[in-house]
Amino acid sequence: MTSTHAFWLAGRQVTGEDSFDVTNPWDGRLVGRASVPTDAQVEEAVAAAYAVRDDFAAVPAHVRAAALDHVAKRLTERAEEIAQLISGENGKPIKWARGEVGRAVSVFRLAAEEARRFNGGEAQRLDTDAGGQGRMALIRRFPKGVVLGIAPFNFPLNLCAHKVAPAIAAGVPIILKPAPATPLSGLVIGDFLAETDLPAGSWSILPVANDKMPALVQDERLPVISFTGSEKVGYAIMDSVPRKHCTLELGGNGAAVVLGDWSSDADLDWAASRIATFSNYQGGQSCISVQRVIADASVYDRLLERVVAAVEAQVTGDPADERTEVGPLVSEDAAKRVESWVNEAVEAGATLLAGGKREGATYAPTVLTDVPAGVTLATEEVFGPVLTVQKVAGEAEAFAAVNDSKYGLQAGVFTHDIQAAFRAHRALEVGGVVIGDVPSYRADQMPYGGVKQSGVGREGVRSAMDDYTYERVLVLTGLAL
Repeated sequence: MTSTHAFWLAGRQVTGEDSFDVTNPWDGRLVGRASVPTDAQVEEAVAAAYAVRDDFAAVPAHVRAAALDHVAKRLTERAEEIAQLISGENGKPIKWARGEVGRAVSVFRLAAEEARRFNGGEAQRLDTDAGGQGRMALIRRFPKGVVLGIAPFNFPLNLCAHKVAPAIAAGVPIILKPAPATPLSGLVIGDFLAETDLPAGSWSILPVANDKMPALVQDERLPVISFTGSEKVGYAIMDSVPRKHCTLELGGNGAAVVLGDWSSDADLDWAASRIATFSNYQGGQSCISVQRVIADASVYDRLLERVVAAVEAQVTGDPADERTEVGPLVSEDAAKRVESWVNEAVEAGATLLAGGKREGATYAPTVLTDVPAGVTLATEEVFGPVLTVQKVAGEAEAFAAVNDSKYGLQAGVFTHDIQAAFRAHRALEVGGVVIGDVPSYRADQMPYGGVKQSGVGREGVRSAMDDYTYERVLVLTGLAL
């Protein structure tokens, strides 16, 4: 019998009246059951978080840091078990699941470091004008209020970590809602937080059904919402609560630009390898996966040949197999959607060079060229293992092609020219520009987020801590400065 996983309500493990099955998208096997909180239990969690907010803000930094260090240590100790859980409920190849656990360890470790140095305060002299003589301002940050963190399915552990760890580091209570398709990895975080000295009520992990979310979103006791997920849902949340503070980390259609100076065989081999890997990792289910390759005409043919070969070499199959690089999508419906978009593009005149086939929830790594501008694949985030390649004449045309999108999350630019790197940083309408690599690179401490329809605000440990808090000024008077 498969056990039912309890959830975490105000720091204690409880069950509700109902539960739902969590299945492996590769073979449909039952991974576990998640207990669902009742409306009364959700209310209890919110009330507890709201009641403890002042006490939690006053918890000494060393206590919060020690709790975060403890979670990092325990994740390390149980890394293989947790990686197997991620792979089971998400369908992520085990090699990538192990990497996700390692990143979550880093997030909690980084948050512990930030907790120790956060809010030291900035002193500012005010006697720059006569009216400020003898005055000094001390600027510190204080919590905006309880955070509602809503996490997606594609990184079911690490993106939960990115909600929870910064909140604890900043002394902000948090209610975490993991994705319904992958709740078990997020619940594991509670196993380790419960072993710490954090005050009861400062955190809850609730696998609430999506149809129950509007009431939580509207609750005035939860003034901060941190959402990672689809553009449609994210902006619907923001539009419904215009006076709340919302951080939205939404979609993208990441572009990898290969400029003409990136032209040696070694250069093109490296670019093709990185493009093939990171258009298909997580089954393409990453908002910074490579969806578009924009190549200078001088290197286009040589690059395209290498990209197609590298994509076809991707090992697709059972996510439990150590050799597998590309597993299934999160569901068969998701794979059918990708299939329909590719078919639409081909029927409209696109050239299919690799892939284009579906088997259940698995979609083969796919490469297309000559994709018409108006098809869905050219305008929306595919969130699947599909890559389009286009030829451009020079840097200006390449950068214009990147910007010809409603999204603006990250872009990668393959160039050796430092001046071109700075031009890209200035010209590209994205939240992050990666030079010499694909847009899929993310360090968990760096500011991360997008512009245009890719969202608002920034994640990354310190950026999220700033997002969860606000500046408050203390003016001291009568000082001999």
